[in-house]
Amino acid sequence: MNLMHSLRAVSLTEGVSYLLLLLVAMPLKYVWGMPLAVKWVGWAHGLLFMALGVLLLLAMLRAALPFKLAVIVGVAALLPAGPFFADRLLRRHQESLEDAS
Repeated sequence: MNLMHSLRAVSLTEGVSYLLLLLVAMPLKYVWGMPLAVKWVGWAHGLLFMALGVLLLLAMLRAALPFKLAVIVGVAALLPAGPFFADRLLRRHQESLEDAS
């Protein structure tokens, strides 16, 4: 599994974890009084967010990802559905890298 494939996989997984946190765990905590949902989903989301940051840095250092695209992906990770839109950009970039080699 190459770096760009890993980056896309972690980005999408992080996006799903963010939506789970907002749409499932937060209502469980504040409506039904189940704070453990936020603790565990939030913890997993935090790990995935940090992994995304590390993979973005690695991809930039290995010249597989331009700085501008890395910033777009990083900012998109802060928005609830952002990673799903950023994945299109990452997929296009990955395909261009594969065509060049």
